[in-house]
Amino acid sequence: MYEAVDSRRAVRAFSNEPVPKEVLERVLAAATRAPSSANLQPWHVYVVTGEPLAELKQRATARALAGDGGDERQYPMYPADLIAPYRDRAFAAAAQRYAALGIERDDPDRPMKIAALNTDAFGAPVVLFCYLDQTMGPGQWGDAGMYLQTVMLLLRAEGLHSCPQVMWTMYRKTVSQTVGAGDRLILFCGISVGFENEDVPRLRTGRAEMAETVNFIGC
Repeated sequence: MYEAVDSRRAVRAFSNEPVPKEVLERVLAAATRAPSSANLQPWHVYVVTGEPLAELKQRATARALAGDGGDERQYPMYPADLIAPYRDRAFAAAAQRYAALGIERDDPDRPMKIAALNTDAFGAPVVLFCYLDQTMGPGQWGDAGMYLQTVMLLLRAEGLHSCPQVMWTMYRKTVSQTVGAGDRLILFCGISVGFENEDVPRLRTGRAEMAETVNFIGC
Protein backbone atom coordinates (compact mmCIF):
# COMPACT_ATOMS: atom_id res chain seq x y z
CA MET A 1 0.00 0.00 0.00
CA TYR A 2 2.80 2.42 0.86
CA GLU A 3 4.50 1.59 -2.42
CA ALA A 4 1.31 2.25 -4.37
CA VAL A 5 0.78 5.61 -2.68
CA ASP A 6 4.42 6.62 -3.22
CA SER A 7 4.54 5.57 -6.87
CA ARG A 8 1.20 7.08 -7.85
CA ARG A 9 1.65 10.35 -9.69
CA ALA A 10 -0.01 12.19 -12.53
CA VAL A 11 1.74 10.71 -15.57
CA ARG A 12 1.64 12.94 -18.64
CA ALA A 13 3.22 10.63 -21.20
CA PHE A 14 1.60 7.28 -21.98
CA SER A 15 2.56 4.54 -24.41
CA ASN A 16 0.06 3.26 -26.95
CA GLU A 17 0.08 -0.21 -25.38
CA PRO A 18 -3.57 -1.26 -24.95
CA VAL A 19 -5.01 -1.87 -21.50
CA PRO A 20 -6.85 -5.23 -21.26
CA LYS A 21 -10.55 -4.87 -20.49
CA GLU A 22 -10.34 -7.54 -17.80
CA VAL A 23 -7.78 -5.45 -15.92
CA LEU A 24 -10.05 -2.41 -15.97
CA GLU A 25 -12.98 -4.55 -14.84
CA ARG A 26 -10.91 -5.97 -11.97
CA VAL A 27 -9.84 -2.51 -10.81
CA LEU A 28 -13.28 -0.95 -11.05
CA ALA A 29 -14.96 -3.90 -9.35
CA ALA A 30 -12.55 -3.66 -6.42
CA ALA A 31 -12.97 0.12 -6.23
CA THR A 32 -16.66 -0.27 -5.42
CA ARG A 33 -15.48 -0.85 -1.84
CA ALA A 34 -14.34 2.80 -1.60
CA PRO A 35 -15.87 4.71 1.34
CA SER A 36 -19.20 6.39 0.69
CA SER A 37 -21.24 8.35 3.21
CA ALA A 38 -24.66 6.69 3.71
CA ASN A 39 -23.52 4.24 1.02
CA LEU A 40 -24.82 6.55 -1.71
CA GLN A 41 -22.00 5.60 -4.09
CA PRO A 42 -22.71 8.76 -6.11
CA TRP A 43 -20.21 8.20 -8.92
CA HIS A 44 -21.18 7.41 -12.51
CA VAL A 45 -18.20 6.23 -14.57
CA TYR A 46 -17.84 5.86 -18.34
CA VAL A 47 -14.81 3.98 -19.68
CA VAL A 48 -13.82 5.16 -23.16
CA THR A 49 -11.15 3.58 -25.36
CA GLY A 50 -10.52 2.54 -28.96
CA GLU A 51 -12.14 4.41 -31.83
CA PRO A 52 -14.64 6.33 -29.66
CA LEU A 53 -11.76 7.77 -27.62
CA ALA A 54 -9.75 8.60 -30.75
CA GLU A 55 -12.73 10.51 -32.15
CA LEU A 56 -13.30 12.30 -28.85
CA LYS A 57 -9.66 13.34 -28.65
CA GLN A 58 -9.79 14.62 -32.21
CA ARG A 59 -12.91 16.72 -31.62
CA ALA A 60 -11.68 18.13 -28.31
CA THR A 61 -8.23 18.90 -29.69
CA ALA A 62 -9.76 20.70 -32.66
CA ARG A 63 -11.67 22.90 -30.21
CA ALA A 64 -8.53 23.57 -28.19
CA LEU A 65 -6.38 24.46 -31.21
CA ALA A 66 -9.11 26.77 -32.47
CA GLY A 67 -8.83 28.76 -29.27
CA ASP A 68 -12.22 27.61 -28.02
CA GLY A 69 -12.60 28.79 -24.42
CA GLY A 70 -14.71 25.79 -23.57
CA ASP A 71 -18.23 25.18 -22.37
CA GLU A 72 -19.93 27.05 -19.54
CA ARG A 73 -18.49 25.74 -16.28
CA GLN A 74 -20.71 23.63 -14.06
CA TYR A 75 -18.33 24.13 -11.15
CA PRO A 76 -15.14 26.18 -10.70
CA MET A 77 -11.89 24.30 -11.18
CA TYR A 78 -10.21 26.47 -8.56
CA PRO A 79 -11.21 29.37 -6.31
CA ALA A 80 -11.33 32.68 -8.18
CA ASP A 81 -8.85 34.26 -5.75
CA LEU A 82 -6.23 31.73 -4.74
CA ILE A 83 -4.23 32.95 -1.76
CA ALA A 84 -0.83 31.87 -0.48
CA PRO A 85 0.37 29.22 0.04
CA TYR A 86 -2.05 27.52 -2.38
CA ARG A 87 -1.36 29.94 -5.25
CA ASP A 88 2.39 29.53 -4.84
CA ARG A 89 2.14 25.74 -4.92
CA ALA A 90 -0.01 25.85 -8.05
CA PHE A 91 2.29 28.21 -9.94
CA ALA A 92 5.43 26.27 -9.00
CA ALA A 93 3.90 22.94 -10.03
CA ALA A 94 2.61 24.29 -13.36
CA ALA A 95 6.00 25.74 -14.28
CA GLN A 96 7.77 22.49 -13.40
CA ARG A 97 5.18 20.30 -15.09
CA TYR A 98 5.09 21.94 -18.49
CA ALA A 99 8.77 22.82 -18.65
CA ALA A 100 9.37 19.07 -18.41
CA LEU A 101 7.14 18.69 -21.47
CA GLY A 102 9.11 21.34 -23.36
CA ILE A 103 6.64 24.21 -22.90
CA GLU A 104 8.23 27.28 -21.32
CA ARG A 105 6.26 29.87 -19.34
CA ASP A 106 7.06 32.69 -21.79
CA ASP A 107 6.01 30.69 -24.87
CA PRO A 108 3.21 32.72 -26.54
CA ASP A 109 1.54 29.50 -27.68
CA ARG A 110 1.75 27.96 -24.19
CA PRO A 111 -2.02 27.88 -23.46
CA MET A 112 -2.82 26.25 -26.80
CA LYS A 113 -0.01 23.69 -26.47
CA ILE A 114 -1.09 22.77 -22.94
CA ALA A 115 -4.70 22.41 -24.02
CA ALA A 116 -3.75 20.16 -26.96
CA LEU A 117 -1.66 17.88 -24.73
CA ASN A 118 -4.55 17.58 -22.31
CA THR A 119 -7.20 16.88 -24.93
CA ASP A 120 -5.00 14.08 -26.27
CA ALA A 121 -5.06 12.65 -22.72
CA PHE A 122 -1.25 12.65 -22.98
CA GLY A 123 -1.50 9.71 -25.35
CA ALA A 124 -3.41 7.47 -22.93
CA PRO A 125 -5.38 4.62 -24.56
CA VAL A 126 -8.15 4.77 -21.94
CA VAL A 127 -9.99 7.61 -20.21
CA LEU A 128 -12.45 7.15 -17.35
CA PHE A 129 -15.02 9.93 -17.08
CA CYS A 130 -16.54 10.41 -13.63
CA TYR A 131 -19.90 12.14 -13.25
CA LEU A 132 -22.12 13.03 -10.30
CA ASP A 133 -25.83 13.72 -10.22
CA GLN A 134 -26.49 17.46 -10.05
CA THR A 135 -28.44 16.97 -6.81
CA MET A 136 -25.32 15.79 -4.96
CA GLY A 137 -23.57 18.07 -2.46
CA PRO A 138 -19.98 18.64 -1.24
CA GLY A 139 -20.01 15.44 0.82
CA GLN A 140 -20.72 13.32 -2.24
CA TRP A 141 -18.04 15.11 -4.24
CA GLY A 142 -15.68 14.11 -1.45
CA ASP A 143 -16.90 10.52 -1.82
CA ALA A 144 -16.11 10.67 -5.55
CA GLY A 145 -12.60 11.87 -4.77
CA MET A 146 -12.01 8.94 -2.41
CA TYR A 147 -13.39 6.56 -5.03
CA LEU A 148 -11.09 7.90 -7.74
CA GLN A 149 -8.07 7.76 -5.45
CA THR A 150 -8.94 4.11 -4.77
CA VAL A 151 -9.10 3.49 -8.53
CA MET A 152 -5.72 5.15 -9.11
CA LEU A 153 -4.03 3.13 -6.36
CA LEU A 154 -5.50 -0.11 -7.68
CA LEU A 155 -4.18 0.79 -11.14
CA ARG A 156 -0.69 0.88 -9.66
CA ALA A 157 -1.20 -2.68 -8.44
CA GLU A 158 -1.75 -3.60 -12.10
CA GLY A 159 1.39 -1.78 -13.27
CA LEU A 160 -0.66 1.03 -14.76
CA HIS A 161 -0.46 4.78 -14.32
CA SER A 162 -3.06 7.52 -14.44
CA CYS A 163 -3.58 11.27 -14.65
CA PRO A 164 -6.68 12.99 -13.25
CA GLN A 165 -7.78 15.83 -15.56
CA VAL A 166 -10.42 18.40 -14.63
CA MET A 167 -9.59 19.96 -18.00
CA TRP A 168 -12.22 17.72 -19.59
CA THR A 169 -14.94 19.81 -17.92
CA MET A 170 -14.02 22.58 -20.36
CA TYR A 171 -15.21 20.36 -23.21
CA ARG A 172 -17.96 18.56 -21.32
CA LYS A 173 -20.46 18.80 -24.18
CA THR A 174 -18.02 17.07 -26.52
CA VAL A 175 -17.46 14.36 -23.90
CA SER A 176 -21.20 13.96 -23.39
CA GLN A 177 -21.70 13.37 -27.12
CA THR A 178 -19.42 10.34 -26.79
CA VAL A 179 -20.55 8.86 -23.47
CA GLY A 180 -24.23 9.84 -23.64
CA ALA A 181 -24.36 11.24 -20.10
CA GLY A 182 -27.78 12.63 -19.21
CA ASP A 183 -28.49 16.28 -18.43
CA ARG A 184 -28.74 15.50 -14.71
CA LEU A 185 -25.09 14.49 -14.56
CA ILE A 186 -22.17 16.85 -13.96
CA LEU A 187 -18.74 15.89 -15.28
CA PHE A 188 -16.33 15.84 -12.34
CA CYS A 189 -13.15 14.91 -14.24
CA GLY A 190 -11.49 12.46 -16.57
CA ILE A 191 -8.81 9.97 -15.52
CA SER A 192 -6.32 9.07 -18.24
CA VAL A 193 -5.11 5.48 -17.86
CA GLY A 194 -2.33 3.49 -19.47
CA PHE A 195 1.24 2.29 -19.34
CA GLU A 196 3.87 4.98 -18.93
CA ASN A 197 5.97 6.02 -21.91
CA GLU A 198 9.42 5.20 -20.55
CA ASP A 199 11.14 7.30 -23.24
CA VAL A 200 9.87 10.54 -21.71
CA PRO A 201 11.69 11.96 -18.66
CA ARG A 202 9.75 11.35 -15.46
CA LEU A 203 8.41 14.26 -13.47
CA ARG A 204 7.52 14.22 -9.80
CA THR A 205 6.22 17.52 -8.46
CA GLY A 206 7.09 18.50 -4.92
CA ARG A 207 4.76 18.37 -1.94
CA ALA A 208 4.44 20.58 1.12
CA GLU A 209 6.14 19.27 4.22
CA MET A 210 3.77 17.39 6.50
CA ALA A 211 4.24 20.05 9.20
CA GLU A 212 2.63 22.61 6.87
CA THR A 213 -0.64 20.70 6.60
CA VAL A 214 -0.89 18.45 9.69
CA ASN A 215 -1.30 19.33 13.38
CA PHE A 216 -1.00 16.71 16.13
CA ILE A 217 -3.14 17.42 19.19
CA GLY A 218 -2.95 15.34 22.35
CA CYS A 219 -0.17 13.07 21.15
